[in-house]
Amino acid sequence: MKRFTITTLILVLVFLSILMFYEPNNVLQEATNRYNAFFAPRILYWGTQGQDVKNVQWQLVKWKYLIGRVDGIYGADTYRAVRRFQAKNGLRVDGVVGPQTAAALGITLTGAAPASAQGINRRGDEYLLARTIHGEARGEPYIGKVAVGAVVLNRVRSPKFPNTVAGVVYQPLAFTAVADGQINLTPDKDSIKAARDALNGWDPTYGCLYYWNPATATSRWIWSRKVTLKIGKHWFGL
Repeated sequence: MKRFTITTLILVLVFLSILMFYEPNNVLQEATNRYNAFFAPRILYWGTQGQDVKNVQWQLVKWKYLIGRVDGIYGADTYRAVRRFQAKNGLRVDGVVGPQTAAALGITLTGAAPASAQGINRRGDEYLLARTIHGEARGEPYIGKVAVGAVVLNRVRSPKFPNTVAGVVYQPLAFTAVADGQINLTPDKDSIKAARDALNGWDPTYGCLYYWNPATATSRWIWSRKVTLKIGKHWFGL
């Protein structure tokens, strides 16, 4: 019996090795999909459209937080209504509908993560932060990736910004990667590692709240910020 068990184990390991050798892309994609499904619950934010948004709007209208059309478009009125609902119900006021706000509204978001994953804020924040870093700082040196993650976390801690990672990332017009959809790209291993380093306390910016690329920045206001350091193509400031 023992010999049979060892032989079976060896055969299974050989089979898995062959599978990884001949189908690396399929295996990697499956692992990525599982990671995404577990650690990235559905989030509704400014600009999102669809039936989930309509469901949120219906509840907000029913409870008189929202006065207006139920059109399935997460715009300014819906954003403000969500914030009012969150403030009234003891939730984090960030204007973003994630698992907790959806539960308080009495709705289930399509594609939401399993209940067992919804309470793991550290891991959920890590993956969202990694997606932000990947969308905003691909091609930057590793320390520059960590710096972008640190800016997000510095905003979370600042009273000037929403007090959640999702609230900061999805704050209207805050990040180019959200506006152009690059936030939805699958982060690479460096972006995930950079997110972990930032969450573990590494802040190469020493408390900066802003960063921008001087070659592409279009906001006049950003030039009024005090530049404290430069990393790669990004300038960081307060």
